[in-house]
Amino acid sequence: MHAEAAIRKPIRSLEDALDHCQRLGMRLSKQRRFILELLWQEQEHLSAREIYDRLNQQGKEIGHTSVYQNLEALSAQGVIECVDRADGRLYGNISDPHSHVNCLDTNQIMDVHIDLPAELLQQIEQQTGVKITSYSINFYGYRSTAATPESAV
Repeated sequence: MHAEAAIRKPIRSLEDALDHCQRLGMRLSKQRRFILELLWQEQEHLSAREIYDRLNQQGKEIGHTSVYQNLEALSAQGVIECVDRADGRLYGNISDPHSHVNCLDTNQIMDVHIDLPAELLQQIEQQTGVKITSYSINFYGYRSTAATPESAV
């Protein structure tokens, strides 16, 4: 499975996620589709409880157990991301390697795709003797009024 994960196509859209499920032979139940659609629609990291609440608010009947079982299956197969935090697990739509910006004011996690300079990666490889094949970085900070996304536009 590790070899397949290394060569599989990145999941960058809902269609990619659905295709990946089908390639794995995973059944695409309506509950599983509801969860994937919600994660792609919301574009944020959500707890199982938040997913349950939002789906039911949308009139999509789904039980707690079904939400948990589907999230575990989807994250175990690399279709969605699972982030373990002290206050529980959060699930996100992007499963290929990426970094996170963690807002300490709102507890929001934002996905960012960044490329480190080749010189830095080479320096790390020389210091450790490990060939870097992928990486993710966690950034932590506070929103300042001067740095809000709205003011950057």
